[in-house]
Parts: sequence; structure tokens; C-alpha cells
Amino acid sequence: MLKLWKWYQNCLAVHPVKTQVISSGLIWGFGDIVAQAVTHSTVKKHQQIDDEDKELKINWRRVATTSLFGFGFVGPVGHFWYEGLDRFIRLRLQQQPKSLRFVATKVAVDGLIFGPLDLLVFFTYMGFSTGKSAAQVKEDVKRDFLPALILEGGIWPIVQVANFRYVPVRYQLLYVNFFCLLDSSFLSWLEQQQDAPWKQWLKSFLALKEQEGQGG
Repeated sequence: MLKLWKWYQNCLAVHPVKTQVISSGLIWGFGDIVAQAVTHSTVKKHQQIDDEDKELKINWRRVATTSLFGFGFVGPVGHFWYEGLDRFIRLRLQQQPKSLRFVATKVAVDGLIFGPLDLLVFFTYMGFSTGKSAAQVKEDVKRDFLPALILEGGIWPIVQVANFRYVPVRYQLLYVNFFCLLDSSFLSWLEQQQDAPWKQWLKSFLALKEQEGQGG
């Protein structure tokens, strides 16, 4: 394990962007395999399915599609995002590294910009990659974006506080990618839920709150 870590450190030092891209792609692909397993298990538990469908059959095309998201977006964009965000807050805003204000600013900016952008690109990309039209992709984004943003909004700030406070900048994307193993599973599962009842309830609840706000 120590040798593997040293090998990774060496790769990161010599080829930082390439290392981040490859590791992100592999992790997101593996996360999709986990998501398919979870979805299959849920369906098998709650629905009647034929014996021939009881065995998990991995959709490798979907795995490849999700991996490409890690390769093409999370890896390169994440690398430059974390490097640039740290540099901007230290040099432009002149905040003391590791201070409470420094970490809070990082978490806020990351949550307001990169988090929503990551979700928007993911759902848009997954829609187009399956051959959907622009109108269908727009509807999918309207259906999935807000539930994902709300659910992730309660988790990622906590994850990022520890990341920005204790993890060196060059390892921050790796740290995030370990949690993305769960996150990619969650997003892939969420995208496959279509118009699940809980999504419809959430949209109705938010619409009701908006009407109450306008009425007040």
C-alpha cells in the first residue's frame, strides 16, 4: 500500500493533470458499477422480476459513458479548479491559509459555483450521451438537478471543510474523488430513477413553499 501511494505521488508530481484525469475516470466508472448493483438490488427486492433478470448484468456502455465524464470533466476541471481556487483566495483575497475564514470562503465558493456546475454538466452530458433530444435533456435536468443539489448540499460542505482544512492542495481532488465514488453512484442512481414518487413529492413540496412565499 505504501509503495502504491509513493507511486501515485510520483505520478502526480511528474504528470499532475494526466494523473488526476485517469484516477477520476476510473473512480467514476467504478462508481457507476456500484450504482447499477444498488439499482438492481432495489428492483429485485421490491418488484417481481423473471429468473433470467435476477442476475446482475453490468451495462458496460453506461460505465464507459460515466467514466468519460470523469476523464473529460471531473479530472481536468477539478485539477485546475482546486489549484486556482486556493491561489485566488490566498493571493487575491489575501486570506491566511487554513484559517476559519479561508476554509469557509473556499467551502462557500465551491458550493455555489463548482457544485451546481458539476451537476448541470453531469445530467446534461448523460442525457445527450444516451441519444436524447435537447428538449428531453432539459426535462431531465429540471427533474433531477434540484433533488440532487438539495441532497448533496447537506453532505458536501462537511466533506469540503475537512478537505480544505487538512488536505494539501495537490491531494484535494484525490480526496474528493474518494467521495465521488459514492457521489457518482448516487448521481447515476438518481439519473436512473426517472420520475420516482419521492422526486414528484419534493417538487410539489418546493412549489407549495414558493406559492406560500408569494402569498405572504
